[in-house]
Amino acid sequence: MLQDLAHAFRLSPNVVYSIVFGALIVVALLFGFALYWILHRWTKKLRGTWGELVFALLESLPVPLLLLAALYSGLESLELPRRYERIGSKLILALVLLVVFYFPTKMIIVFLRRVSQRNPGMERITQPAAFVIRTLFALLAVVIFLENLGISLTAIWTTLGVGSVAVALALQETLSNFFSGLYLMADQPVSPGDYIKLDAGQQGYVLRIGWRSTSLRTPSNNLVVIPNSTLAKAVITNFSRPEAWTSLSIPVSVAYGYDARRIERILLEVAREAARETGDGLLTNPEPTAGFIPGFGQSSMDFTLTVQIRRIEDQDGVQSELRKRIQERFQKEGIEIPFPTRTIVLGKSVLETFPELGAKSKPPDA
Repeated sequence: MLQDLAHAFRLSPNVVYSIVFGALIVVALLFGFALYWILHRWTKKLRGTWGELVFALLESLPVPLLLLAALYSGLESLELPRRYERIGSKLILALVLLVVFYFPTKMIIVFLRRVSQRNPGMERITQPAAFVIRTLFALLAVVIFLENLGISLTAIWTTLGVGSVAVALALQETLSNFFSGLYLMADQPVSPGDYIKLDAGQQGYVLRIGWRSTSLRTPSNNLVVIPNSTLAKAVITNFSRPEAWTSLSIPVSVAYGYDARRIERILLEVAREAARETGDGLLTNPEPTAGFIPGFGQSSMDFTLTVQIRRIEDQDGVQSELRKRIQERFQKEGIEIPFPTRTIVLGKSVLETFPELGAKSKPPDA
């Protein structure tokens, strides 16, 4: 039939076959894009529901499936030259691989996008994960396609294997920081804005968590850059979690001879008064506490006043204000804040050897 048509229009069979194939492909593309547009509209209408996930997966299928059907129909119904059949079979193989690998890739990416919509903090993980998944599936599809074309990849795999070992050894530290950054972003022990302190002593606000390093802003407004591998192995104290407010303990010492309950009561009164009058980061709730802890010292009775502050950066101002108020109150109450003293008792043998020490140690009226 096509040959008769070619004779009627005085065209070569190859031109007629090309026109028919082109018509089939154009019709398939038109219907495919029409279905894609319809499914895409439903995806937008169902945003935020599981229906969005279903239609987002379906919208990617009409174009490759209809192209596949058009090519297969053309190859089966038309008596094509062998060269065209080989080209058509390769195109069908490419489309089959596209559908087989693209559909699960799309499904995973849509799921990751859904996760990032529910939890915006996970977007730092889902975006690079989607890129890695696309790359892996695309490489696998290309490898299978080239193998089916008869192109040997043995030499390429050997070169890549040796090269990857060399690259891994050269970039060992960089890769360690990279994967540690992935762990920090996934587990989220810290987040930008948190005030943290490491067991090595570094502390400050987390400015950013990158792929290689994490930046801290110290209380002195300096920048500290910590490799992610170091941060992942460190013991971290996060002062911003679970709440921003934190406890502050102030040691207070008085001379022996005072009533411990009286000292505790005075310390609580000073803390409550400071919280009502200043409000510079000092909280009234939870209530402050005072205790005879650690207890009996070498030269003093040692107490601990514990208050709650709004943020960790308020600790210096709160400590200074409370210590000034405690000193003023103790002076008013006549309570002595001692300094370390030592009593030296000289033995008889020492006094016999150095009799002048014994004379100096006697009271003036002796």
